[in-house]
Amino acid sequence: MFLYLLIFMAYFGCRRIPRSQRIKFQLVNVMFTALVLGPQLYVLTRPESSRYCKQPLLNNLSASIVLSCIAVGFSVVFTLLEPVPLSVWRCYYMFGLLSFGHALGTVIITSTAAPCAKTTPELYYISLVLTVASVVSTVFLVVKCGLWLINRLDEDNAQEAAPP
Repeated sequence: MFLYLLIFMAYFGCRRIPRSQRIKFQLVNVMFTALVLGPQLYVLTRPESSRYCKQPLLNNLSASIVLSCIAVGFSVVFTLLEPVPLSVWRCYYMFGLLSFGHALGTVIITSTAAPCAKTTPELYYISLVLTVASVVSTVFLVVKCGLWLINRLDEDNAQEAAPP
């Protein structure tokens, strides 16, 4: 869910900036991309990451890198297109479901991989960081969706209560 939240923030952050200054935002977007992908690629290339670990942390990291690359593509498309086509939005929501599934898998794998901290420390700690980021972003999105639903229901109730 962390990657889904990054795309969400890129889209809504970009819409608050005038079109003439969005190139600066694109540069900030590239920096966030480097901050997200850089550590993952670094850990993937470390020789210690290929050591044996009972849990599939390396496979999970590979999936996270693939999802990160997809998220980079979405964030670029969302900041360049105005308006964003409905088909792209649908793909983004499907990516959100995939991201949620990956986050859930990351939490489960990392919670049972404490012994891997000795054999593959970098891999374990990057998995731990991804787990914390996923949990925090999931909580944020659940609260945001809950507030959106409450607001939507209040608007519907206000329209029903209004005299014709």
